[in-house]
Amino acid sequence: MLMGVCGTGKSTVGRLLAQRLAWPFFDGDDFHPEANRKKMESGQPLDDDDRRPWLEALRDLIRRRLTAAGPAVLACSALKQSYRQLMVLDDPRILLVHLTGPPEILAQRLRLRRDHFMPPGLLGSQLQILEPPGGEALTLDVEASPETLCDLILEAMETPRAAAAVER
Repeated sequence: MLMGVCGTGKSTVGRLLAQRLAWPFFDGDDFHPEANRKKMESGQPLDDDDRRPWLEALRDLIRRRLTAAGPAVLACSALKQSYRQLMVLDDPRILLVHLTGPPEILAQRLRLRRDHFMPPGLLGSQLQILEPPGGEALTLDVEASPETLCDLILEAMETPRAAAAVER
């Protein structure tokens, strides 16, 4: 799973990674209820109550993929540790990848992005609540190209822990 604040390229890297692995790709943004999308479009950050049904939908997806559906790539902000716990991301079969970068670069990317419900003004609120994962995640700087980031993720998947997780 790729996580991080808006503008880190989760969807871009996730799609590329899924393509290389020949796995399905799921974008967490597609699981937001319409009320959440409208709230964000209006420039209002989501609170924990807004996020709960969204996180539960993602948790259900993750559980389905882990039990019967097979591996997949998921892009989702997963900003807080409590969100990641709710989504069962502590399962050893999941490789958590935290995409991060300088706020100025992320803001610039958001200003260039078109046709997305998340306005650039919400970056600050996401950075404010972000609880970066510790050693349980592979942390990558998004100043590298999406191709390089995919290479690094694929390399990490070849480690004994990650490889064993993927084979389950």
